[in-house]
Amino acid sequence: MEEFQGLHAPAGVPEPASSHGNVRLNLDGYGNRGSGFPGLKKRGHGHGNRSWIKIDQDGNSKILELDKATIMRHCSLPSRDLRLLDPLFIYPSTILGREKAIVVSLEQIRCIITADEVILMNSLDGCVVQYMSEFCKRLQTNREQAEDLPFEFRALELALDLTCISLDAQVKELELEVYPVLDELATSINTHNLERVRRLKGHLLALTQRVQRVHDEIEHLMDDDGDMAEMYLTEKRQRSEAYALGDMYFQNDIPSEGRVVSKSAPVSPVRSISGAQKLQRAFSNISPSKHGSLMSSSSNGENIDQLEMLLEAYFAAIDNTLSKLFSLKEYIDGTEDLINIKLGNVQNQLIQFELLLTAATFVTTIFAVVTGIFGMNFVASIFDYPYAFNWVLIITGLACVFLYMCFLFYFRYKKVFPS
Repeated sequence: MEEFQGLHAPAGVPEPASSHGNVRLNLDGYGNRGSGFPGLKKRGHGHGNRSWIKIDQDGNSKILELDKATIMRHCSLPSRDLRLLDPLFIYPSTILGREKAIVVSLEQIRCIITADEVILMNSLDGCVVQYMSEFCKRLQTNREQAEDLPFEFRALELALDLTCISLDAQVKELELEVYPVLDELATSINTHNLERVRRLKGHLLALTQRVQRVHDEIEHLMDDDGDMAEMYLTEKRQRSEAYALGDMYFQNDIPSEGRVVSKSAPVSPVRSISGAQKLQRAFSNISPSKHGSLMSSSSNGENIDQLEMLLEAYFAAIDNTLSKLFSLKEYIDGTEDLINIKLGNVQNQLIQFELLLTAATFVTTIFAVVTGIFGMNFVASIFDYPYAFNWVLIITGLACVFLYMCFLFYFRYKKVFPS
């Protein structure tokens, strides 16, 4: 916090009257420096700054404008982690545990959680505003009470809680819109209803991908004990402070007689190293490995149970939301299958009707050919009988009807038409 406290707001910007003020900071220090290359634009003062909301352990919030370099130095984060929080890029939901911070990117909540503060990316989105107000309220309400969870887990819990609630609310809203449209489409297949279902199905697929990313990220985090151990920021800070105090105590507790070197006789420079110095050198060689092993001791059994139980609760919630989406997708697929069956039935009826028309056209063509032949002007003995042509028409008509009935019988026999 010393790095943020040492920064001052520029002239002309009033200081906030309360902890919820807006402080505009100049943190990059490159505003008045030219690029030195022709054709390149000069960087403006404060270029690259973004608006962030800082929430401390007491529930006080303050709006700051910080650049990437300052956040990287303060939180000991690489640049690639900050890219996950950039709203200009589209990255999947991510929860990363680092040495001094937890990087959280869940839907619209993008923040950096340390052992004693939360640096939240400022936005007008409802989830961000709700996160800030709710977290400040919880911290101020429980200030006098002892909490089972450390600060970083309370911040992470609220981010997961709001994300799960937001996604579940969107799923419920989609369900209320999809089911009536599908029922209407099942009874009335038309272009308007098909277009509505197509639009809702696209929304469903997009929402399923978002929920699946959060689901996979929590599951991946639960499967890796090392990642969960990295998130115990308060424990790591307390252990680091204890090691620092132990080193200082060890250096100050060396016996004074161990530092006295006899001047009565010359000694070799190699052998002039006192026993205390040897002990100190040996401790310095052992200390890093011991420090690293103890720092990673959070990955053992019971130490990660607290975070694992927290993640399991929200994993069950997001898994339930994902199950709703899968059920909704199955309902849409079932409706599509029903529509395809109905369309297939209509198509079969059209084919049957087309066969009937084709058979009728065939027999009618035969009747027309016979009448056309007898209508031609040629000499034949049949024309000597006055009623001969009438009998030809009658016989030809009966033959055509018989042929048409044969076609129908054949179609029934081949089960082209339902019995």
